[in-house]
Amino acid sequence: MRSAHRVETVRTAERTLMARLPDGALMQRAAAGLATACADLLGRVYGSRVVVLTGSGDNGGDALYAAARLARRGAGVIAVLLSPDRTHPAALEALRRAGGTTTTPHATTTPTALARADLVLDGVVGIGGKGGLRPDAARLAALLADSPAAVVAVDLPSGIEPDTGEVHGAAVRADLTVTFGTHKPGLLIDPAREYAGSVRLIDIGLAETLPSTPALESLQHTDVAALLPRPTGESDKYRRGVVGIAAGSTRYPGAAVLAVAGALRGGAGAVRYVGAAAEAVLARYPETLVSNAGPKKAGRVQAWVAGPGAGDDPTPVAEALASDVPVLLDADGLRLADRDTVRTREAPTLMTPHAGEAAALLGISREEVEAARLTAVRDLARAYDATVLLKGSTTLVATPDPATPVRVNPTGTPWLATAGSGDVLSGLAGSLLAAGLFPLDAGSAAAYLHGLAGRYAADGAPTSAHDVAEAIPRAWRDITS
Repeated sequence: MRSAHRVETVRTAERTLMARLPDGALMQRAAAGLATACADLLGRVYGSRVVVLTGSGDNGGDALYAAARLARRGAGVIAVLLSPDRTHPAALEALRRAGGTTTTPHATTTPTALARADLVLDGVVGIGGKGGLRPDAARLAALLADSPAAVVAVDLPSGIEPDTGEVHGAAVRADLTVTFGTHKPGLLIDPAREYAGSVRLIDIGLAETLPSTPALESLQHTDVAALLPRPTGESDKYRRGVVGIAAGSTRYPGAAVLAVAGALRGGAGAVRYVGAAAEAVLARYPETLVSNAGPKKAGRVQAWVAGPGAGDDPTPVAEALASDVPVLLDADGLRLADRDTVRTREAPTLMTPHAGEAAALLGISREEVEAARLTAVRDLARAYDATVLLKGSTTLVATPDPATPVRVNPTGTPWLATAGSGDVLSGLAGSLLAAGLFPLDAGSAAAYLHGLAGRYAADGAPTSAHDVAEAIPRAWRDITS
């Protein structure tokens, strides 16, 4: 499990740990790890050209101490001091003793140094940065964008919001972010994640003072493997889970086919389908149990998926919500569902909007959702008292309980941005709900599987939602093997 903690939590943990250590020991641990990561990236330290963008405070200190270590190994180091009177004094002295030199953002040699650098260390602002970069730092970030140098961010890229993943104005785009003690939420959530590049976590001993419950969690293979249901010798189709699919219409029959595909490939013991696309569903998947009644009279299920391509008839969605089993709402189901009905359900509800659908439900713009994804998914979960899976470049899964960590999916791929991909995901997640997983786990595991399947199906080339569905068993095998 990859965990991320908020700034306030990290600062408290750091203070507790520093009280147990000799003065400066924690910064030296961070600098040692940072210097090692830089050396690995450079390959050959001796003779390399390194520029350090240095702000005030401990973040700049980490960068300067790491640069001093590189200078002692033969690198030529120039530190650009954005606040010369507030630069960490001991770290600056260490750099100078190691042979490093200093300059300012306005020096005529600074653009040339950035253009010629092999590596640039971004130590402008750390986890205390808020509200974007100031003009001098923004100018350096713009120059850095045109530099061929490898860019290494110290703890996080300067200019991103560490707790939310928002980006306000200019920010440094890193090839590698070396973060200390724990991940920060902004390193895992877009749009900030795009600025972080690869992320390397350095252990500085902070785990012993951090709380056990983080702000964010990112499941890994072993975590998902532990969640996925496995049939036993006593299993039958009902024990494995029967999922009902109330989806599709005469206009959108494919949505029903793809939702059924996701459910079948997701391990459902059986799929019951209700809707106007029965002929298309049976033509592709004859094992589907088809009913011409609505969800209320369709027969036994352990979960319902309601909404993909369903059109404007609210009855199937209302009947699904009136049941006593978990319900997944997607696409038209999100629009047709009554908020108060969802809030008062005794059985759990999982909602799976994309940014546009979430915006409509929250009464804000799509751009606002995409700029502040963590806020949006939390707000929507509270508004509906339901678990919400917000699809997108980084898929987030949140419950209404603010104490429960938000899950962020690490397997997404741009190739999943194709028509019908969300329908496959809804069927897949519905099958896991029917197997007995809680909505948070079902949504998280489904997103993980779906992302892997998207990668396998595409393999660097255009793909379709049907291909994604067919690749789910391969993703399942890889996770559980």
